[in-house]
Amino acid sequence: MPSARLVPYPSDFPAELAQIVGIDGLCTAEQIALLDPGVTPRNLDAGLLVRPSSPAEVAAVLRCAARHGVGVVPQGGRTGLSGGAVSRPDEIILSLQRLATIGLIDAASRTAVVDAGVTLESLDTALRPHGLSAGIDLGARGSATIGGMVSTNAGGIDAFRYGTMRERVLGLEVALPSGELLDFLSRVRKDNSGLALRQLFIGGEGTLGVITRVALALVPAPAGRYAALAVIPRADDAVRLMRLVESHPGLTLAAAEVMSGNQVTLTAAALGIALPLTIAPADLALLLSVEATGDESADEGLQSALAEGSGQALLSDCLLPKNAAEERDLWRIREDWAVDRARPGGLWFDISVPVDGLAAYLAGLQARLCAHDPSLGLFVVGHLADGNLHVTVNAPVPITERYEEIAPLVYADLRTLGGSFSAEHGIGIEKRSSLAHWLDPAALALMRAIKALIDPAGIMNPGKVFTD
Repeated sequence: MPSARLVPYPSDFPAELAQIVGIDGLCTAEQIALLDPGVTPRNLDAGLLVRPSSPAEVAAVLRCAARHGVGVVPQGGRTGLSGGAVSRPDEIILSLQRLATIGLIDAASRTAVVDAGVTLESLDTALRPHGLSAGIDLGARGSATIGGMVSTNAGGIDAFRYGTMRERVLGLEVALPSGELLDFLSRVRKDNSGLALRQLFIGGEGTLGVITRVALALVPAPAGRYAALAVIPRADDAVRLMRLVESHPGLTLAAAEVMSGNQVTLTAAALGIALPLTIAPADLALLLSVEATGDESADEGLQSALAEGSGQALLSDCLLPKNAAEERDLWRIREDWAVDRARPGGLWFDISVPVDGLAAYLAGLQARLCAHDPSLGLFVVGHLADGNLHVTVNAPVPITERYEEIAPLVYADLRTLGGSFSAEHGIGIEKRSSLAHWLDPAALALMRAIKALIDPAGIMNPGKVFTD
């Protein structure tokens, strides 16, 4: 496979791109400097950004880049957390910003066809009058794009009910580095027309091509929901309480978000939210959200389930919000990441563990970190129902350079438990060495062979996923 470092683009290359996308579709370094880089400042290090306005223009840009051997970094909302949108000088950024049309909403078949640059929030706004939802939700909903979410196989809060983006996608349109447009835009669930090639691009992180349009399976929009926060001293009891709520008559579990006690305390203080409950750093907090399907209202049903859980000693305290504002505060605590502001320079991991092994994994991780370096702090947020944990390890001083030292402590039990070192945020540049270390060598070799076949010049998102 070609090296990730390609050639500088020739002096006439920007003019060729302008002929494809128009002068308004091209941003030079001075204009790029005015843009929001998103999660990672290095996202905008490239000196040239191109904004195609149609799938045909995307394909033409890739054909032009391949001809000149110039690396292309596709970007959506720049909300990715693994460095998959990082760009370098002499590469070009291909922004999907102008591909933002919702082409079709079919309420009868519960499907939609949208451009890759459509944001999740704008799609759900358009679906609301039809009583439908995309069946996926995440904190970056206002800026995360559908194409980017498909490219990283995003998960989020609803994944345990409706699956990750892989399960939401019915069909795709993809621009290849050869300049061809592949049309996989089927809108049916049953489509066994040979190899499911579209699956290569879901979670491909832009290393094989650029997703330009997506056909999605939709779900009914959620009914009225109610959320509450429970404090749980023992990790095993978090799972028991979740299952109790899940099985309560007349309730549907909509979310089960778990947080370490230190995470809740730190974040609430940073946001100025007073929590009238007692929570220790070693406790877990479980944010439960439910929908009513029976005669009880959602709040009555959840309160009843929590009372039952309290009778079984599964929780030590709980917070039942009295109004919508208090409920929003609970979600603000869940979706904010104040720990990174309070203790910058930490290390962030996105892992998944089978639910039955979660308590043992957390206990083992805490013990390994303490034995290795007692100054290390552990903060946890995650989606309990599918075992996805977002783990931050930090210290009183920045430890960014200690990733290779600390990552094995985080990943130690995952293979034995049947988990994964990369749950829902992709590989990008952050987890390339982990992929090379933890993945089966034959599987990694097959991935490289597929990359070389589809992108022989190595122009697609150079340096991502694969080590050089």
